Amino acid sequence: MEQPTRFPLEAEVTLVTSFQDADPMGVIYHGNYFRYFEEARRVMMDKIDYGYLAMNASGYMWPIIGTQVKYVKAIPFHHEIRITAKLTEWENRLRVDYVIYDAQTGQRMCKGHTMQVAVEMASQEMCFASPKVLLDKVEHWHRNGNIA
Repeated sequence: MEQPTRFPLEAEVTLVTSFQDADPMGVIYHGNYFRYFEEARRVMMDKIDYGYLAMNASGYMWPIIGTQVKYVKAIPFHHEIRITAKLTEWENRLRVDYVIYDAQTGQRMCKGHTMQVAVEMASQEMCFASPKVLLDKVEHWHRNGNIA
């Protein structure tokens, strides 16, 4: 039996870094990289109609429980960057892998990942497996490559 095609859930955004994100030396402050990750993650989750508003409506919040970042090259302010996000785990937690590239040269400037877990809002209990609503949306994406 032929396996269905699996479309990886991923997204890409391009932006120009802002002056207010830079430190006094004119490079992007390291903590702001997470804002760039978040924008790519937001676009990715919107593809399956499970952004923060949909998460809230489904009765779950998804706090960050772990992060890792490797800073490869400093990013200056007023610099065009491309951020990719790819969902690599979803059964028990969300793991999203990120890469920030120089938008002009394609050079990798940073890579990292975040991990989030579902917490049922009514009970405030952490779930040890992702809720069915997320699993269904990811499975549908993998089967079809879109939410239509």
